[in-house]
Parts: sequence; structure tokens; C-alpha cells
Amino acid sequence: MNNELKHLAGLTVSGQMDRRAFMGRAFALGATTALAGTLLGSQAKAATPQKGGTLKIAMSGGQSTDSLDPALASNETTFMVVKHFGDTLVEVAADGSLEMRLATAVEASEDAKVWTFTIREGVRFHNGDALSAADVVATLRRHAGDESQSGALGQLRAVETIEDQGGKVIVTLKEGNADLPYIMSDYHLAIQPRGGLDAPDAGVGTGPYKVVTADHGVRYTFEKFADYWDDTRGHADAIEMLIISDDTARVAALQSGQVHMVNRIPPKVAGLVERHPSITVHSAGGRSHYAFLMHCNTAPFDNNDLRLALKYAMDRQQMVDKILFGHGSLGNDMPINGAYPLFSDDIEQRMYDPEKAAAHFKASGHDGPVVLRTADTSFPGAIDAAQLFQQSAAAAGIQIEIKREPNDGYWSEVWNKQPFCTSYWGGRPTQDGMYSTAYLTSADWNDTRFFDDSFDAQLLQARSETDQTSRKAIYREMGVKVRDEGGLLCPMFANWVEGTTDKVEGWYDDPGQNMMNGFATIKCWLKA
Repeated sequence: MNNELKHLAGLTVSGQMDRRAFMGRAFALGATTALAGTLLGSQAKAATPQKGGTLKIAMSGGQSTDSLDPALASNETTFMVVKHFGDTLVEVAADGSLEMRLATAVEASEDAKVWTFTIREGVRFHNGDALSAADVVATLRRHAGDESQSGALGQLRAVETIEDQGGKVIVTLKEGNADLPYIMSDYHLAIQPRGGLDAPDAGVGTGPYKVVTADHGVRYTFEKFADYWDDTRGHADAIEMLIISDDTARVAALQSGQVHMVNRIPPKVAGLVERHPSITVHSAGGRSHYAFLMHCNTAPFDNNDLRLALKYAMDRQQMVDKILFGHGSLGNDMPINGAYPLFSDDIEQRMYDPEKAAAHFKASGHDGPVVLRTADTSFPGAIDAAQLFQQSAAAAGIQIEIKREPNDGYWSEVWNKQPFCTSYWGGRPTQDGMYSTAYLTSADWNDTRFFDDSFDAQLLQARSETDQTSRKAIYREMGVKVRDEGGLLCPMFANWVEGTTDKVEGWYDDPGQNMMNGFATIKCWLKA
């Protein structure tokens, strides 16, 4: 691997990305000093963890149709569940660096097309089987296969072969991609015995906790896995996870002491919740964004004038002020913001313009209301946001008809199926990851039905481009195309607003995903 590509990947000889490498990558890819410093300083060193007890958490988003199959995890509850029982080859830390997990080292060829992962020895699955490279190969092949329904499939389309060679896993790509190790951090790619081919929904992995009960949409319980290979994680003896999608009930469970931590505290009540003497509210910014999704291939949203009309009819500043209450920033109808190192901050910010909205609406030829489907579970304040959108659009002569859907079943029956709905994305560690998951034509999670051959070609070009100026320019063009032609209406990037009681220690802010990137119950502990 040449020096320029090694610098791009940020890998040391052992395959780990250290602090110095991250700083080099951050600045090479265009991050500001402030951003790099913020990311590196976000994970504070905590006191010595206390062992024991049952840590209780309340989560939103779970539904009765959920599964323990990591490939199908599609909401914040299943994301957290997978984190408890599964491990991936690598992880992305709060500072953006790579941490070796089931892989102990990563090496790349000169052209970044062939990647070698050395698999950790002495690791066991919950069923007692020893982890092997063959299990890793089978897992990755299942997610990358022709019949795959995995949420990681979009990122694995470029994989040509996956082989076990003497206990090492060799991944060969169709074209070079210096971001491949980041792809392997995707929570869908939790390693399963024999790849999960026998029983993908068995909930068996190498993670710190074993699944005891799984009542989807209601409650999960876990017990500490006695043979877990990493004694720095899994401090509680047991975890109880309650699914409470109603915001008021979930916050009440925290305030009453029924649970020790919750996700998704509505920003509008965060200030009031924090006044409680035994509660701390955490707010971590990053790549998470709230979305109004339009299917570009479904009438009337197959007309770009209509899509632009709706984008200009959105009062984003009002959304940030009245929905986020300071816990976030403006969105610009693209899924990328300053949390991504190759972000171009010179793209003009789209703002509310009822006159332009009216002109585009007239040009679209559409007559009558536009139906928007939403539910509380789609993002905190989604119902209020839909109503604000309805009001701002009305000033442009656009009628928004709001259909409130049940929380249970929203992610299986509405998201990625209905042509206009509210949703959220937690983002991905890299721009390639985000675009490959949700904007590549072949991606199963292309939830705006954005199909563009030139965009696909640029995505492939950017993957193997080692000159950072050129790579950034390509991503800029892609962002503008999504902004001006895509079906994403993104008014805001939202912080993760979550709460813990004073019985919890070890918390640190992580911009990656909700609940410390899914590790809140795994890395935190209860006071003795």
C-alpha cells in the first residue's frame, strides 16, 4: 500500500487507526481544527467501572415485526439489540478512529482492492463454538449475496470475492476503496456462527450479552456472557430493555426511576427534564438527520418541479428553532454535513422561499393535496414538524394532507414503501457509506428511489480516488445532485438527545449513533 493511500486509510502497520493518524486523515480530508479537536475530545476517561446489577433502558422505535437477524435491523431498538449480542470486525470510536475488534489487524494492497483481515483468536460464540475466519467469510457472504436483504448490502455491492486463507479473511473488491474498514463497522455485519445461514434470527453472536428473552416491540432481556473476550465491556450482570415509543411515557419512566436511561428525549422538553435533580440530559451532535422522503419514481413525486416546490416550501429555520430547540442545525436536502471530513461548506444553503415554491408547484402541473405520512416513531417531534410544514407550504399555495400512522409497523409498512413520509437517518462514518446505503441505484435502502447512473458512476470514481482535492470535488458534485434532483427533503441535522439517572456512570458523547453509538448499556455501569 503506497504512502498516499496508507495516509488516506489512516492505518498503522497493525491496521489500527491511532490519534495521530486520525488527525492526519481529518485534515487531509478537509476537516477543520475545531471539528477534529471536538471529535478527539468527546470520549472522556471515566472512573473504574463497577460490576454487577441490572441496567434498565427504555427505547423508542421497536415494533412487533422486528427480528433478531442483524441483516434486518432497521430501527434504533434493533440496532441496540444487535450491539448487545454481536461484534463486528472493527468499530468507529467517538473520535472517528478505527478500533480493532474481531479483527486484530487490517492490511491493504497498493490499489486498495484487496484487503486482509486477521481474525482474533480465543473468541467464542454464545453457543460455545470458537470464532473462526470461516464464520466471518460466511457472514459477509450472506450479507453480500444475491438474495441478501441486508441493510449493509448497498455498501457491499463492490465486493468481488470473500475468502478464508489460513485463518485470515481476504476481501477482494471490483475497484479500490480506502474506506472498506469503515464499512466493516456496520452493525448489520455482526459476525454469526456459520454466518447465520442456519438460523439468522437466533440472536447468537460473540457480544458481551446473551439474549434471554425477545418479545419484539415490548421487551428484551440479556445476561452477561461469561466467556466474553473483552473485560472492559459489559459491566452489568443483566440488561432489561423496554420498548416505549410514546415520548411522554418514555421520559416518565426515566423520571420515576423505572429505567436508568432513555433515548430520544424530545428537544422541546429536554430543558424541563434536566431540571430533575437526579437526571442528566446528554446532547451529542453528528451525522443524524431528520428527513421527509419522496419517491422519485412515483407520481406525483416523479416530477422534480414538485420536489423542488416542497423543498422551497419548508421553513428550515423554524424547524430547527421549534423542533430541535437548539439541539441541531440546518439541513440542506443532502445527507452530508460538516461531521463528514470531505464535506464542502460552499454549497449554497437552501432556505424557505414561498414564491419559488409556488412557481415550481405551478410548473409541476400538480393539482390537489400532497399526502404526507408520519408517526411519532419516525423522529422526535415528527407530528409537530409535519404540521409546521403544512403551515409553511400553505403560504405557497401547496396543500399538505397529513396522515398519522401507528407507531407499530411504521418501519415495515410505511418507511421505504409509501411515497412520501417522515424518517430519520443516523448517518454513516463516511460519505461513501451514506451514499452507498441510501442513494446508490442498487441499494435496498434507497428510500427516495433516487436512480441516477451518473451519480452511481461518480460514487465508484470517488471510492478509488486517492487525491483528496479531486475526491472532495466529486463528493461536492454528488451532494449538489442529490440536493437539486433527489427525493430527500432534509430540513435539519439533529443531536442525539438522551437521558440517564444519577445511578449511571461511564457516559461519554458519541456522534456516531444514538445511545453512545449503541454502547450505552455495554460501556456504562451502575454505581455501587
